[in-house]
Amino acid sequence: MIINSAVYVDGCRVSEPGLESLGVELSQPGRFVWLGLKDPDEKAMKQIQKQFGLHDLAIEDAHRAHQRPKIETYGDTLFIVLRTVQLKGKRVELGETHFFLGMNFLITIRHKTATSYQDVRTRCESSPQLLRKGPAFALYAVMDFIVDQYFPVVTSLEMEVSAIEEKIFHEKHRRDTTAGIYKLKRQILEVKRSVSPLIDICNRLMRFDLKVIDEETKPYFRDVYDHAIRINENVDNCRELLSTALEANLSMITITQSEVGKRFAGWAAIIGVATMIAGIYGMNFKFMPELEWKYGYPLVVGSTAAICLFMFYKFRKSGWL
Repeated sequence: MIINSAVYVDGCRVSEPGLESLGVELSQPGRFVWLGLKDPDEKAMKQIQKQFGLHDLAIEDAHRAHQRPKIETYGDTLFIVLRTVQLKGKRVELGETHFFLGMNFLITIRHKTATSYQDVRTRCESSPQLLRKGPAFALYAVMDFIVDQYFPVVTSLEMEVSAIEEKIFHEKHRRDTTAGIYKLKRQILEVKRSVSPLIDICNRLMRFDLKVIDEETKPYFRDVYDHAIRINENVDNCRELLSTALEANLSMITITQSEVGKRFAGWAAIIGVATMIAGIYGMNFKFMPELEWKYGYPLVVGSTAAICLFMFYKFRKSGWL
């Protein structure tokens, strides 16, 4: 459950304490703790609450997971929930990362995500002059990493939208194209629900008077905010294009069905003329004109064929056949 536990002084790692000794480290001035967890159980969460003095409601939310993206304040501690995204094949998988940010600690808790933040920690440790700013900078680094993971996902969704547009206008219209559009639309909606609250969260981190984030660190969250805005705009563009593609697909299906209906109607009219003439001369009345005339049969057949050919020509010229 404990992925990483480290104590930093002036931006440099000085120790890697266990969960039981974190309280002692927190009591010493000039240092902060960065603790990383993955799918912790209830016992571990109780220990964390005791060591860091966290609120019961925040601990309950962090343990249960399945939370919407949000930011909440509990005294001098911030509780932040972000959704993570990653691609598995062509399927978008969502996870969660919860943050507890205090004056001298940062706790990251991952739920249902295989993406590690070890690279983020390594980059931060390679720049001690930045990590010296404290746990708020570490929060920015992880948030920036999470938001950057949205870009390849959104790019993949945009490519799928383009592929669907190619299908609509260059292939035969099939029912599975409509099903594919709805499936992709559901994935885009999930990404939208995950990224949209990020804008409000970044706004609060930048502009609200939060004791745990000093004025020197606030500008860094503007970078995360700008990325969130871009991703949100790209997702909105995908949704709009997909809605247009769905309308175009339904229109093309309607047009195709109309064309098929025209062909059926044209052939039905041609066959109907021949059927009508054959029906008249098949009534077996004794006294009918031309029944005893030796040229009656070829005349009727020829006339029927001429009428059918004339109708075929007219229907073809009008685009019905």
